[in-house]
Amino acid sequence: MNKSVGSSTVSAGFRPHASHQIGTRQFPERVVLQALRTHGSMPKTELVRITTLGIQAVALIIKRLIDEGLIIKLETLRGKIGEPSVSFALNPEGALSIGIKVGRRSMDILLLDFLGQVRERFTLCYSFPDPEELFAEIDLQLKKMRKSPGLKKARRLSGIGIAAPLTLSGWHKLLNVHPHQANQWLRINFARQMQDITVLPVQFCKDTAAACVAELVTGEGRNINSFLYIFVDTFIGGGVVIDGHLRGGLHGNAGALASIPVRLARPDDAALPEQLLSEASLITLERTFVAADLDPLALFDQRVLEEPWLTHTRTCLDGAGCAIGLAIDSATCLLDLDAVIIDGSCDRALLEKLRTEIERAMNYYCWEGIARPAIHAGTIGSNAHAIGAALLPLYANFAPNHSLFIKENKRR
Repeated sequence: MNKSVGSSTVSAGFRPHASHQIGTRQFPERVVLQALRTHGSMPKTELVRITTLGIQAVALIIKRLIDEGLIIKLETLRGKIGEPSVSFALNPEGALSIGIKVGRRSMDILLLDFLGQVRERFTLCYSFPDPEELFAEIDLQLKKMRKSPGLKKARRLSGIGIAAPLTLSGWHKLLNVHPHQANQWLRINFARQMQDITVLPVQFCKDTAAACVAELVTGEGRNINSFLYIFVDTFIGGGVVIDGHLRGGLHGNAGALASIPVRLARPDDAALPEQLLSEASLITLERTFVAADLDPLALFDQRVLEEPWLTHTRTCLDGAGCAIGLAIDSATCLLDLDAVIIDGSCDRALLEKLRTEIERAMNYYCWEGIARPAIHAGTIGSNAHAIGAALLPLYANFAPNHSLFIKENKRR
């Protein structure tokens, strides 16, 4: 291994409701915290309006949350008509969490503050992860992180979230990984393995679902009710958000874009139809560069759109755009999407070129009988998986609903 540098939707606000998962004393506090997280700093009167809690209840909650270090009182605003205004905001140091993304080519460990901002980051790159080495490195980095100034200033560390593919052993032939090396991951339980390393609570989430959580909670997805989320990485993946909730499905297959076939199957076919993964993943472009004796790391900088890489990039973008356009058409027929959000770990200019190619390719398909969704660029980028993982313990401890995704019902 080599180190690199490094619920329900509520239309009129956050209305309290009973929950067997959350203590009655804690729930109103969580409602106030969620209102501040969603809308930013605001005075007490605005908190009363948004949460629909009584003014006396909000006053008591604010006092408790200040005493607990979860919110702070901002400077009094003077000079306006009426009484001076005092606003309250989340305390960035109020609670921190750790997010870990374990991917097929790299691992990221992030320290996230109470505002969802990245405080520290560690990245490890590899050709394919070895379980023993990987967990040893996680143990080492967590010990270093505990001694960091940022963590020492925090009032509390809420837990660790893990984001990883459901099957790290999958598609090992495409990665040129020996079956024995890939199959080691069949015996690995991420949460259990992490609990041997730390006493902190650990939560696990599929990697693309975690990335979708980050976009839904902190990015473009906050303003879109139902959308298909696409993340272009070593392998393409995604998530499905319906009515403000991430839908995983019984087997976690919802949003499993990588497995979508890109052509019809025929009885006399010698091979199974190719999947979207083969047409629209970064590994396809990476292999094209390697075959042309070009540096594959150009994927992550401006060289990817410069010659001699550009010739190969254009060819791959054309195929990827058509394949993703077909997947979006099919998904829209089933899900009636408001929009599609596309993000990725590659260079941002390359991602924008891909978005343009998808828009163009969507013109090749018939949209009669359905409404064509808008395509939005994601806002998180390569940190999406780890940020989404870090949000899991924050929302489990401080959000009004353990489903993580309570938000206002806004539509575009």
